[in-house]
Amino acid sequence: MLEMRPDCERCGTDLPAEAPGAFICSFECTFCADCSDALDDLCPNCGGELMDRPTRAAKLQEKFPPSTERKFKG
Repeated sequence: MLEMRPDCERCGTDLPAEAPGAFICSFECTFCADCSDALDDLCPNCGGELMDRPTRAAKLQEKFPPSTERKFKG
């Protein structure tokens, strides 16, 4: 199951699990659309391709909560 990380690792933008606009690599590094575009859809951590992250329905978040651990290092 995806962690659904709550923020962009590059700029810190909030990325709610139920909203579109997040991009992830196979290691679940997570970036917003603007940063993904700036990175040419390549993860700066592993070099993998950044793909659209699926959304998680709000009604399932209680049973399967998204991660609360922020990865932005500012």
